[in-house]
Amino acid sequence: MSNLVLRSNPVYKGKIINLRVDEVELPDGRRTTREIIEHPGAAVIVPVDAEGRVHMVRQYRDAAGESLLELPAGKLNPGEDPLDCARREFREELGLLADGWKQLASFYSSPGFCDEILHAFLATGLHPEEEETLREAFVTGETRPLEPLDRLLAELRDGKSIAGILLAHRELFPPGR
Repeated sequence: MSNLVLRSNPVYKGKIINLRVDEVELPDGRRTTREIIEHPGAAVIVPVDAEGRVHMVRQYRDAAGESLLELPAGKLNPGEDPLDCARREFREELGLLADGWKQLASFYSSPGFCDEILHAFLATGLHPEEEETLREAFVTGETRPLEPLDRLLAELRDGKSIAGILLAHRELFPPGR
């Protein structure tokens, strides 16, 4: 069962997001409106080094009104492959490269009002980039041990980071290990 979109009205076109208002018919025949944020999607990186530490970033987020500890991530450019985006963002945010990349999952960030899909990748075999690149000025790198998992999760308030950490932990430490 799904809603039938009867009309879609673009309301705002921004640099990162667009907003539209859809008139929809619900499965029971009633009509209502839905406000939808359009986002091009993003890549999320869970970089885990040989010592079992996760390399993260801390940055101020206006919407939250505070600095958050997060996994490195970034918006997809038009037509960009999610893995290429992950590699680019990892280099830009932390100045690191990874020898191993594995896609963990793709998931919606908040499907009640947003079409953004996040593509989560596990990055291993970490090493610094040989050439110095221009790094993002307002992002600082921090590392945390992946285990104990509960301690790391207690520090996080960002949904994509919580999901990414749980996915990576399941990949690295499968149940019944």
